[in-house]
Amino acid sequence: MKNMVQILMAALFTFSLSGVAMAQEKRGTADEAVAMVKKAGAYLKEHGKDKAIAAFNDPKGEFIKGDLYVFMFGMTGDSTGVALAHGQNAKMVNKNLLELNAGGVYPIKEFLKLAGSPAGKGWVTYKWPNSLSKNLEEKNTYVEKFGEVLIGVGIYK
Repeated sequence: MKNMVQILMAALFTFSLSGVAMAQEKRGTADEAVAMVKKAGAYLKEHGKDKAIAAFNDPKGEFIKGDLYVFMFGMTGDSTGVALAHGQNAKMVNKNLLELNAGGVYPIKEFLKLAGSPAGKGWVTYKWPNSLSKNLEEKNTYVEKFGEVLIGVGIYK
């Protein structure tokens, strides 16, 4: 009986460690964020803006993986700063978020600045609620310009 308890305890301990490892695995990496932005940009070019918006907004789609998700903002005219897609928060879609303040940083303005630069891409750091942990965490977001829109994906530190 004592051996059975020991085996059961070892199994529970191993299972709890695998749960921690699985939770940590869900954190996206910088390379994964860049790759997802590139994939989303290719999708946009191949399928057009309307289909891309639908795909990026699909909560069960290919553009959401763990804590990584695609968002897209307009960069010209009346659409400047308007969220066209947001894989984690549908309430943001079709809203102008230029004045959104995230811990003293205006991330949308920073995204637009980077996307409008000669390089057309880069990273922005700010505080943002993690959709999985529900905690306010430091986030680094990679954005890149694709025509008249920018596409981004962020990682939590």
